[in-house]
Amino acid sequence: MVNQSAAPDEASQLAAHLAPTLALLRAVAAEGHLTRAADALGIPQPTVSRTLAKLGERLGTPVIVRQGRGIHLSRAGALLAAAAEDAMRGLEAGCRAVIEEIDPDRGQVTFGFQHTMGSTLVPPLLRGFRDEHPRVRFGLVQGPRDAMLARAWAGEIDLCLIAPLPAGDPRWATAEIRQEPLVAVLFARHRLARRRRLRLAELGEDDFVATRRGYGLRQIFMGLAERAGFEPRLAFESEEVDTVRGLVAAGLGVALLPPGDNGPAPGTVEVPLDPPAHRTIGLAWPAGRTLPPAVRTFRDFTLAQPQS
Repeated sequence: MVNQSAAPDEASQLAAHLAPTLALLRAVAAEGHLTRAADALGIPQPTVSRTLAKLGERLGTPVIVRQGRGIHLSRAGALLAAAAEDAMRGLEAGCRAVIEEIDPDRGQVTFGFQHTMGSTLVPPLLRGFRDEHPRVRFGLVQGPRDAMLARAWAGEIDLCLIAPLPAGDPRWATAEIRQEPLVAVLFARHRLARRRRLRLAELGEDDFVATRRGYGLRQIFMGLAERAGFEPRLAFESEEVDTVRGLVAAGLGVALLPPGDNGPAPGTVEVPLDPPAHRTIGLAWPAGRTLPPAVRTFRDFTLAQPQS
């Protein structure tokens, strides 16, 4: 017979009522004995009996059946115990994740950075941190500067390593890490390829190869060109700096980039600018957001590294 008072309840309401007894149902199913179940949970045996009796009243059918000196679950009790086992496993996994999250030595850091920083800057940073905090886990995300900021704002990224920093924007907390020079990358047979230094304005009539909108280098380049007094003529746009270098090597334009990791790409030369130009690389995260301990530890470690 179905308890009519319980019939109108939605499944979600019944689940909310059952939630405090999940561990109890699982212990009873495992032990097959009220006293042993109570001992396993560290609660008095009468409390176990009363809780199971109230649950049976709520359902309109018993959840346990006595058998000699022991007990076994009724069909309804067995169904609930199976659900309790699944639910408790998920809850315990969540609890483990929370414990790790609040432990600065066991949490996870989701770290975003621009592609141009992934080959030389990020790997030694992560290696040094993992030497001191080997149990911290990382999720690495690469992409354009604006995409990294958007994902950090959405909570998908804890910290992002970008250039330029969103200076003067109160929504963001930032910390400078290093300054990296920028050079003119020219075709090896370019008219200015033999120069030791050059003014950016001297390239004002050239075709340029640049990264796409949303990329940090594009924003920096456009600002420098504006200050030099010209609007650059963009012949090609790319998402990859290596592609930009390749197009320059093919004689299809000039570019403004950080120096190559292993020197100029074949077929190109790198000429410093006069006055010198650079990009400021740093960390950014939403100003009003509390960072988990592991993230704070990684941030502080990164800021403590000597600038090169």
